[in-house]
Amino acid sequence: MGDGPKFGAETPPVQGDLTGRRGKQVLLESLRLHGVELLFGNPGTTESGLLDGLLDAEDLRYVTCLHEGVALGAAHYHAQATGRTAFVNLHVAPGLGNALGMLYNAAEANSPMVITAGQQDTRMRLREPLLSGDLVAMAAPWVKWSVQAERADELGHLMQRAFKVAADPPSGPVFVALPIDVLEQETTEPARPPAPLQRAAAPHPEEIARLAELLALARRPAIVVGDGVARSGARSELVRLAEILGATVHPDGLVHHLHFPPAHPLARPRMPLDHGGIRRVLEGVDCVLLIGGHFFEEIWFDRGSPFPEGCRVAQIEASPDRLGLNFTPDLGLLADPGLALAALLERLGGLEGGEWRDTGAERRAARTRERLEDDAARAARADQPLEAGAPLPAAAMVSRLVASLPEDVVLVNEGITASGELLSQLPYADARESSDRYYGTRGGGIGQGLPGGLGAALAHPGRPVLAVSGDGSAMYSIQALWTAAHLGLPILFLIVDNREYRILKINMQLYRRRFGVDTDRPFPHMDLTGPDLDFVRLAEGHGVEARRADDAESFTAALAAAWKTVAGGRPALIEVRVAGQSDRG
Repeated sequence: MGDGPKFGAETPPVQGDLTGRRGKQVLLESLRLHGVELLFGNPGTTESGLLDGLLDAEDLRYVTCLHEGVALGAAHYHAQATGRTAFVNLHVAPGLGNALGMLYNAAEANSPMVITAGQQDTRMRLREPLLSGDLVAMAAPWVKWSVQAERADELGHLMQRAFKVAADPPSGPVFVALPIDVLEQETTEPARPPAPLQRAAAPHPEEIARLAELLALARRPAIVVGDGVARSGARSELVRLAEILGATVHPDGLVHHLHFPPAHPLARPRMPLDHGGIRRVLEGVDCVLLIGGHFFEEIWFDRGSPFPEGCRVAQIEASPDRLGLNFTPDLGLLADPGLALAALLERLGGLEGGEWRDTGAERRAARTRERLEDDAARAARADQPLEAGAPLPAAAMVSRLVASLPEDVVLVNEGITASGELLSQLPYADARESSDRYYGTRGGGIGQGLPGGLGAALAHPGRPVLAVSGDGSAMYSIQALWTAAHLGLPILFLIVDNREYRILKINMQLYRRRFGVDTDRPFPHMDLTGPDLDFVRLAEGHGVEARRADDAESFTAALAAAWKTVAGGRPALIEVRVAGQSDRG
């Protein structure tokens, strides 16, 4: 283990004397004790006390964002990239409302976060003051705990509990409303440091023995993984297990991390978002091991099980709420995935008889041949002749992009319809390469890519970042460009421009086929034209150097120039035109 982030408590520094301090000072000291260095936010009047207090807190850095959704999205990706609990400060009811879409994504991704919002003076609550609202109720559906601080005396205890709950498995966001008068009250109650909690549960030896026997007897096993693998730092153990078993490894439909190197011969594409599609992927599989995820996420309803008939199912999960949630596994193991996989590997190594090992090697060779065929077909797609001046097909665009990547680049991927092509071409072949180089999207709400670039860049200072976004997605959070320019972050924002919500057109055709609707009908309200979006001018208006690429030659030139800008410590943007539905006839 140890090749990825782990969400948990760290050894706290010694707290100082807080006697007679105001609530805002207890709040800031709580952040220090819990290892917070960055405060992501969009300032407002009810945050005046907090912002004023930061003038005397040079060790705490405020990351100014021009929209609350951008602030929360950036903090969400920072938490994923560092494995530490992130802190966000929003502004009253409208500001919290602006951030709810990103909060949904963060909750689905199990990002440990303490999200606060300024609240109006409690002495005015019965008068329904400007911008006030029930913040606790607004946040409650998408957080693990939602609470309002009622007096300064409880702030130290409240913040300690907020950070604890956010980090407890399954980790996730917590919300705290902070009335302006509570932050100005005096208190003798100090900030409280985190406890040194051991959260990783070890597996029971008897259950590991049962799981090892189940996998050793399988004729054609497969492994499906979710983000729990990355949270437990278990990528290396996963690779070793897959190689021993000769098992293909499939990411769940939406994952935030690379749990298995995409260039490994046993790697396969992510799971479909319907039970029928999952059954087709697993056809012929007689044993499936599910590790660390919310299995399965669906868009379309299908009757029946996602597993082939007769397939045995085992599951490893760190928290009981997801173990056997949507189906009944033949074996469910409640344990930290990293500890469970390490114990499983040790048990498999001690099994008597080598016949199953020989079978695993044969399976690996067969699965490798299948992968080589898939790779050859992909390469052929990417190398097809291109018409001069024509928009790039996604495969050709991605091949040129991947060839340009700096060696230490960090990738944030919200390419939507180009996302699968990008994943299939990434060259990472071992667990070390994939451990901290890739961040995808969870939840399905769009607009994550640009703020995600901010969070990733701040988590990996000095490393170049590539943030890929569709054109429709980018318009949800375009204000992130200003923060990148303001902070001088080395990010290349790549806008994949097909001038449409192409994912909606794809889903529209799926809907029509499923519900017996004519598929020759047009696509209503899904084109981003009349007028066309101009991301070059949008970027320049936010202080970011930008270029447009309409074909292969101009894209190659734009990549070279943009990476040079990023190497100089400044953000850049490329708008690349790719073939959309209208370009295909």
